[in-house]
Amino acid sequence: MKKSSELTPDVDFNRKIIDITIKIGAMAIILFWCIAIIKPFVLITVWAAILAVALFPLHAKLTSMVKGNKKIASTIIAVVGVALLAVPSINLSSSAIDSAQHLYSGIEEGTLKIPAPNDSIKELPLVGDKLFTFWQAASQDIQKVAGQYPEQIKSFSSALLSGVAGIGGGILQFIVSLIIAVVFMAKSQPLHQGMSKLMYRLMNERGDRTINTAIATIRSVATGVLGVAVIQSLISGIGLMMADIPGAGIWAIAVLILAIAQLPPILILGPIAAYYFSVADTTPAIIFLIFSIIVSASDAFLKPLFLGRGMSIPMIVILLGAIGGMLLSGIIGLFVGAVVLALGYELMMDWLSQTPDEQTSQSETQVSED
Repeated sequence: MKKSSELTPDVDFNRKIIDITIKIGAMAIILFWCIAIIKPFVLITVWAAILAVALFPLHAKLTSMVKGNKKIASTIIAVVGVALLAVPSINLSSSAIDSAQHLYSGIEEGTLKIPAPNDSIKELPLVGDKLFTFWQAASQDIQKVAGQYPEQIKSFSSALLSGVAGIGGGILQFIVSLIIAVVFMAKSQPLHQGMSKLMYRLMNERGDRTINTAIATIRSVATGVLGVAVIQSLISGIGLMMADIPGAGIWAIAVLILAIAQLPPILILGPIAAYYFSVADTTPAIIFLIFSIIVSASDAFLKPLFLGRGMSIPMIVILLGAIGGMLLSGIIGLFVGAVVLALGYELMMDWLSQTPDEQTSQSETQVSED
């Protein structure tokens, strides 16, 4: 009997270990399952949260104008936002899809008309002669040239069509995110209280400061970088469509990517303006060139206007976030990636700026609470 009683503690310990293991395993399965369920909505929800933070000052002003009715203010933002953003985006994406299909069918059927190259192309260093010869051959018989590079043409066409087809899904995500964002703004007070409690549990008294840093960073990047890029892209798209430039939607998207990457849109609009001189009369070509210069230079007064209240963030961080986000999640990742990486940078800088005394005080507070 004595021997069996000595084994009892070991048996109890083993039972507790098994019980704990089963509970942890069950919690892990539920957690994994929940993550798998919400995974398709994570990107849309994050973008909705970014929009809600960026648009909240406007929502607050509209709420005061409609006598404190948050639902009416949210509805106004949703309707106007869809009209101002979604409608032009749908037109541009439709133009991009039509242009991609026209390019693909034109290459396949040999009906694509390419203007003859200018003699100045020969003066380009290293590639001038080869580029001129290739361009000249393509302008004379595109189908013959395409037949010499079947695999490359097929790969390029497939990538182009799949990329353009994804634009429609990206616009739908934007619309859904905007709707979720206005819901967030309508429920801003309980959401802010919940986030404050969460950050206090994670970071104690520095939780509110972290929230304020996140809000300032999101508004800075969303308005000063993304807002300016969207404005330049939409204006460029309208001008390209009015000038009847082939592939206006594709070029507008290229301007958007360059603008987010902090590169001047003239890199896209300049060559298009040069092409326009060869196919249009002098007067409209000059007008389009002036228009291109104005659009490219518009960030000189738009950025100070939007970034005046923001925070200083290295543009390389914005560039890496935009490119990485686009590679990871497509067109909507272009926006989310820039904001998220900038936010992570600011939070890291804020944490590194914490003095040793503050770190010691925070650790003592955590120990006393435990």
